Amino acid sequence: MKKEPVLKIKIEANGESVHMKCEAGEVDMIPFKGYVDCPLFHGIVVPCGVDTQVVNAAGVRHMSARYMLVGKDEDGQDASIYVENNGWFDDAARTMPFHTVPTFLTDSEKLGPYLHRNQFIGEGRIEEDGLWIYFYEIEHTGGGTK
Repeated sequence: MKKEPVLKIKIEANGESVHMKCEAGEVDMIPFKGYVDCPLFHGIVVPCGVDTQVVNAAGVRHMSARYMLVGKDEDGQDASIYVENNGWFDDAARTMPFHTVPTFLTDSEKLGPYLHRNQFIGEGRIEEDGLWIYFYEIEHTGGGTK
């Protein structure tokens, strides 16, 4: 059974995307906004997020989404969370859900020790109402320390 997500973010398009193509590859920059509502944090994706997707000549796509969440942490305190979420895909074999590696920075005294030290994985899913990004803590098993 899959563990509950740490964060669940609804992504919504926010304006026109920018596209550039050349012989070495192509780039799409997709602006977005959204919201997050879960026990750890609830608030909005500030409407200046951007998903930059670069496809090289070999057809490998690097997705790098960068955005800021603003809202309340689980103690009801004002908080911001910066998210950088990266993924690599072979366009010919892209699957759903897609998986990413996020990095978080936060000014929340409550969430900082957790988000800054743990490792997470992201999962993007197209659902009936649009794109959702789920972040899960990586569970460590076997030898070694947690």
